Amino acid sequence: MKSITINGSQRESVGKRSTKALRNAGRIPCVIYGGEESVHFSAEELAFSKLVYTPNAHTVVIALENGESFNAVMQDIQFHPVSDRILHIDFYRLYEDKEIAMNIPVVLIGNSIGVRNGGVLQRNNRKLRIKALPAKLPDFVEVDITEMKIGDKVYVTDLETEDFKFLHPDNTVVCQVKTARAAIVDEVEDEELEGEEGEVAEGAEGADAEGGGDAPAADAKPAEGQE
Repeated sequence: MKSITINGSQRESVGKRSTKALRNAGRIPCVIYGGEESVHFSAEELAFSKLVYTPNAHTVVIALENGESFNAVMQDIQFHPVSDRILHIDFYRLYEDKEIAMNIPVVLIGNSIGVRNGGVLQRNNRKLRIKALPAKLPDFVEVDITEMKIGDKVYVTDLETEDFKFLHPDNTVVCQVKTARAAIVDEVEDEELEGEEGEVAEGAEGADAEGGGDAPAADAKPAEGQE
């Protein structure tokens, strides 16, 4: 998995006043969990743009001014409810021999047979939560949809690998190809139309049978003087 380096400074004070001062200066207060002690630091807000505002998953190398560095993953993030600016970020420290859980994006490749035949591709899960050693973490989970026909589904069990395991039930659907709604509506309308035509035809045949064909003309009255 790709890694992003964030240069930061260790925080000496973690009170509300110092936190507010950091934000006013354009820095984000952060903390790293998972070690013997939590590490509090801050970094420039722009340093997190490639980590936060992207659909991709990344690990992080946090390099502090005192020479220490930590491998970590972003665990939680808080945004301001009005301005949507970053308020705080929590990281979790990585260890080479310790598995970590992460949400990994799903990437679909290929052109589905079912879609070419008029079906609609539905993405049920754009990200999947997996558990793996840091060295085995993938950049994304790849799904080849080329052979998918209308009605086919891809489950997490179809994507199993030795490198990581999915933290989802076995019946979790990743994507599927469904019948297009327009096609269903057209089919129903055609069936209704055929039914109506059949009823009209049956009604006409019934009328002919009861009437015995064309109705006879009324008997003409003889003209005066003729009998």
